[in-house]
Amino acid sequence: MEEEYRYTEIEEKWKSKWEELGLNKAVDFSEKPKFYLLVMFPYPSGSGLHVGHCRNYIPADVVARFKRMKGFNVLHPIGYDAFGLPAENYAIENGVHPKMSTERNIATFGRQLKNIGLSYDWDREFATSEPSYYRWTEWFFEFLYKRGLAYEDKSFQWWCPHCKTVLANEQIIDGKCWRCDTPVEKKELKEWFFRITTYADKLVEGLDRIDWPDRIKSMQANWIGKSEGAELAFKGIGNDGNMYDIPVYTKRIDTIFGVTFLAIAPEHPLLSSLTTDENKEKVAQYAEEALRKVDIDRLSTEKEKTGIFLGTYAVNPLNGERVPIFVGDYVVYSYGTGVVMGVPAHDERDFVFARKYGLPIRVVVSPDGKDFEINEAYVDDGVLINSAEFSGLSSTKARKNLNKVIEEKGIGRSTVRYKMRDWIISRQRYWGAPIPVIHCPQHGAVLVPEDELPVLLPDEVDFTPRDTGESPLANDKEFVNTNCPIDSKPASRETDTQDGFACSSWYYLRYADPKNDKAPFDRKKIDYWLPVDLYIGGAEHAVMHLLYSR
Repeated sequence: MEEEYRYTEIEEKWKSKWEELGLNKAVDFSEKPKFYLLVMFPYPSGSGLHVGHCRNYIPADVVARFKRMKGFNVLHPIGYDAFGLPAENYAIENGVHPKMSTERNIATFGRQLKNIGLSYDWDREFATSEPSYYRWTEWFFEFLYKRGLAYEDKSFQWWCPHCKTVLANEQIIDGKCWRCDTPVEKKELKEWFFRITTYADKLVEGLDRIDWPDRIKSMQANWIGKSEGAELAFKGIGNDGNMYDIPVYTKRIDTIFGVTFLAIAPEHPLLSSLTTDENKEKVAQYAEEALRKVDIDRLSTEKEKTGIFLGTYAVNPLNGERVPIFVGDYVVYSYGTGVVMGVPAHDERDFVFARKYGLPIRVVVSPDGKDFEINEAYVDDGVLINSAEFSGLSSTKARKNLNKVIEEKGIGRSTVRYKMRDWIISRQRYWGAPIPVIHCPQHGAVLVPEDELPVLLPDEVDFTPRDTGESPLANDKEFVNTNCPIDSKPASRETDTQDGFACSSWYYLRYADPKNDKAPFDRKKIDYWLPVDLYIGGAEHAVMHLLYSR
């Protein structure tokens, strides 16, 4: 009779042997060719691994073993994306402290990963919730702040009523929170941002140098949404009789003579000033209802467009014509300038809007330079007609000439715009890296001195999310009350924490030097190990983690 296969004993034997020989350890500066194999590290937001983890990690491990056998010095690390909504929501649902549940889950994950036999370099293991790690997440915040790339501003942001926190645009999927599928709403709050739009051009250009699937690169390019156009100011006649500059961005300045109305976003700061007294109540009610809709629905060409006339007019800067101003739900303040010049003959949404509200439809571009009747918007380039001295020019030539004219007259300029917005990193939650800022009545926002980092997350806190728009840390007076680093007078700490992606956006760099307590990493080790040779992860983070990491 054949002897029983005692797999547990055999597996334990070989796991111990592998560990004893250090077969899976990466060696810094080895003479062997290096191979950096990175996997998307897991959220410890469940009591253990699921089959989806195995689907990702086992094929990656096969590659790692193959490369070692081929003579490569393989860096194949693992860690845990421990801060943020996934881990905190798990803790709340299970009635335990996030620190306790996270540490317990990490221990389970680690044991299961080892039981599977995955060949990670366990000496490089870390969790983003460890002070030795988030010290450097805070350091990066200060690094960006000192260079004008982190700033605080007040604006309307997406709010998840279930998670009770602000969400970045990238974290809204079909109008719902990316973690809990709750429909989101708009809320005006003061938030911290990273100025990622500064790097929009580099992010677009860099896609040509990345060996990624075309689908992922296309998703990022569309999200960044680079467009070339012109910005010019219409003059709005306010309810008080004053004139207001109303900046408008357009990719089609060649259609400027076809403008028959302006549409302004419901959240635009000029909305009230441009609304007559008799229309204020219904406009305010309309704006409130419009702001309950998510941007993707408001911008969709499939959804019905609505609006209300404000009772005021704006003057076209090129022909002096007065056109009515509407508030429209299909205009979003965070896109362009928050005002659309309505050209019904040459824009599908404007055409539908004009038909609905009986507004003029004036053709100013035609395929052959001749006037014609239209039953739908003509959106292609062509030859200008009914456009004063610009009639007869091609759309391309007209755009060039018109850009020159508005710059010479001082009423506008050619410019580049992006659909991508700056990254909101504030979260009104407990479980995240603290924002290392002290608010001083005299000096405003002041950075915590670098030698005092990390600002530690206190353990004894009621971490239940609030409806007020404040983080639970706001109720911890021992955490909040401090002194200004400049004059030592009473001041208060920032109580929002950083988005979990602030931690996960640089973890691949830390793997190269995970024990460094003098800097986030050593440059020589980064130069040796980077770039990542193979990344295995999900496409769901194409416009979040993969964008922020770049």
